[in-house]
Amino acid sequence: MVFTSTLTTPASNLSQNLSQQSCKALYPYKRNHYRFEDFFAFNQAEGTLRDWHESRNILASEDFIVALIQGLEKEVGQAASLLMYNIGQEWGKQDATFFQGWFEEQYQQSLQTCRPTLALEAWWWPFTSQGWGNWEVDLENQQNGFMFINIFDSAVARTLGDVGKPVCYLYAGLFAGFFSHLIKKDLSCIETQCYAMGETYCKFLLGKQDRIDAASFWQTEGATARDIEKKLYNGEYLR
Repeated sequence: MVFTSTLTTPASNLSQNLSQQSCKALYPYKRNHYRFEDFFAFNQAEGTLRDWHESRNILASEDFIVALIQGLEKEVGQAASLLMYNIGQEWGKQDATFFQGWFEEQYQQSLQTCRPTLALEAWWWPFTSQGWGNWEVDLENQQNGFMFINIFDSAVARTLGDVGKPVCYLYAGLFAGFFSHLIKKDLSCIETQCYAMGETYCKFLLGKQDRIDAASFWQTEGATARDIEKKLYNGEYLR
């Protein structure tokens, strides 16, 4: 799914800027970061938009995000956040399998033997091209059972604006599902700060359930993202 601003160029005009022939067909061994025009190819005859990995995409505006969230809240109330998380989690699990397939085909090496930073950047770059935002991953504390992920320009948060609470449950579920499937261990994820809370970017804590439970508890007690980081770095968890 490719997110575009409601106020940007209409999809009909946008398609004119996309190549009719896949860039991958022209440069099959290209691995560097792609331009938008390189990553997508529009088939005018079929009316389809496919990306570098031959997956079919759709163009969705910011109005779609608003309608989706408001529709879920109307149907299930406060459970909408959990539903979004579960949707993201299942998406992450399925995408992990898909990612492993195309990564090992393109890079001619297994995920287990490659550098973690290479694999993670390869995984997220398509999301950046699709409008989900740039990211930054802190792997320093992975041996301690947790890690932090920063998202800049979240598609959900930038659309909803400053609403005073975390809103990126879909991202949290996506990270939990993807990394759980990748390392074959159950992980959870929580957003500790959000652009929709007036912050400059969104921050997620990914880790074992006891770390996430502790962070959730501290968050309800009024702890900031920085407070939570300090507690985790100091080895404070709920017993």
